[in-house]
Amino acid sequence: MAQRPQILIIEDEAPQREILLYNVEAAGYDAIWADNGEDGVVLAYENEPDVIILDWMMPKLSGIEACRQLRAKPSTKEIPIILLTARSEDADKVRGLEIGADDYVTKPYSLSELMARIKTQLRRHRGSLVGQQLVYDDIILDATAHRVYRDGVEIKLGPLEFRLLSTFLEKQGRVLSRDQLLDDVWGRDIYVDTRTVDVHVGRLRKALVLDGHTDPIRTIRGAGYALG
Repeated sequence: MAQRPQILIIEDEAPQREILLYNVEAAGYDAIWADNGEDGVVLAYENEPDVIILDWMMPKLSGIEACRQLRAKPSTKEIPIILLTARSEDADKVRGLEIGADDYVTKPYSLSELMARIKTQLRRHRGSLVGQQLVYDDIILDATAHRVYRDGVEIKLGPLEFRLLSTFLEKQGRVLSRDQLLDDVWGRDIYVDTRTVDVHVGRLRKALVLDGHTDPIRTIRGAGYALG
């Protein structure tokens, strides 16, 4: 089961936000949201979504400043950002693009056009990840070939263990709760007991420590797991 793309919506106007949430989820994407720029930036850092829909005028932190902060951090630097704004002047559009936005939509906008732009950004972003290798220490995960190596030796993993390792590698150093791992690996629409996470983490660990290797996965009591 492929992981569904995640869209972060940062919009302070509740009616606009609800419409966006409904349409994004109806299109088959996962949606998370914030109603101000500060919380939106934090959510982006924590979740590293596939696309960010960012309103220009917001409390606490403007869309322009939020975009600047997202582009300054390596983990969010490449995430596509679509800027929403009531400003229609060319100078404002240029400013938004220069600060790092990938696309610019003027309010009032067509929902069908916005959804088409989201799909375009998803194709570009996910296409840029094809062939990417995720690396931690002597562990290499080749997403295209669907192979994992440790110290140059291939490790055989089941599909769930492969997705678990991919999630750990993408978010290495961060503590991931069992619920977060369930969402990322199994999907939000499937009910699985959190103990299932422990079982598959155990299987992943067993495969990684073959040939006397150290265990790279930490258990954080009461919180979850982390790689490194």
